Amino acid sequence: MSRLPNLSLRLHGGMRPAECIELARAAEAAGFSGIWFAENAFGRGILPAAAACALATKRIAINAGVFNPFSRHPTMMAMEIGALDDLSNGRATLSIGSGIASATEKLGIEPSKPVPGLRDTLTIVRALLRGQEIYHAGAAFSARKVKLDYEPRAAIPIYLAGRGDLTTKLAGELADGLLVSNMVSIAFAARLGELMQARRKAAAREGSGLVVQFMPCAVDLDSRSAMTAGKRAVASMLPSFWSLGQKIASAKQALLTGTGIDEQQFAVTATRLRAGENATDVVDERMVRAFALTGTPEECLAAASRFAGAGITELALTFTGLSAAQEIALIGEAVKGA
Repeated sequence: MSRLPNLSLRLHGGMRPAECIELARAAEAAGFSGIWFAENAFGRGILPAAAACALATKRIAINAGVFNPFSRHPTMMAMEIGALDDLSNGRATLSIGSGIASATEKLGIEPSKPVPGLRDTLTIVRALLRGQEIYHAGAAFSARKVKLDYEPRAAIPIYLAGRGDLTTKLAGELADGLLVSNMVSIAFAARLGELMQARRKAAAREGSGLVVQFMPCAVDLDSRSAMTAGKRAVASMLPSFWSLGQKIASAKQALLTGTGIDEQQFAVTATRLRAGENATDVVDERMVRAFALTGTPEECLAAASRFAGAGITELALTFTGLSAAQEIALIGEAVKGA
């Protein structure tokens, strides 16, 4: 078996905390590296589930995010992640991103140029987690003579989420790594990783930054059943990501780069899915292979190894079959036997 990226579990605010706990325990038992929480606007906040998972596990990393500074001030992020890190005995990390513009606009905020705000956020949060008193008057966010009332762990990792070049470069300059969303091709993710690492080197920072990619995963002892589940997973995301691609060039390129699938096929597929057609009849298997891990455990690991070869250091997987806990166990057993 070729080299594998770290494998982790992605959880989100659409899941009840009790379900998150069950899957966190399954992921730890399977030897997964971490749990990545995805907080989306107006869903469940992830901190209660993250805290519950921290108490229910002992080893696995508790990666909280993606927190949006335009709805959660950087000082609040530092307060919360420091407390979560205490609770988990030093296993917490923080992910930051500017969020989905359409959701942020509902709050009466229009961050048309989010990078200065992200820079302010990284500066403020990093200083506070180092136990420093900070006076920062930023372009978007400020903190004037602020210091946490407790001593957090100074080395809490901070990741930046995004797919645009400016955000990726900022991740290389100031963050500990880059978080890449669902529906991003391996070729596009590889380019982002190279850009981030180059900027990190130019900033004279030691070591390499982590590159984490979110991805749906359908595991089954029967490959065809896994492909059916993978089609449903891709179908649930493709229309919205294709719409986003009509507004943001990087979102479109994330879908197209290296996939061999043209714009017309994406457009037709999105239209048919919006019309209510069955995902199994509409979604091309090439789309599933481009944007999901599917198949038997061995087939999934073979596909995952391609990401390691492209510079992706960790895959955060959302399991989409009938039993996520069973799928996690199957992957874990395959990794141990590889």
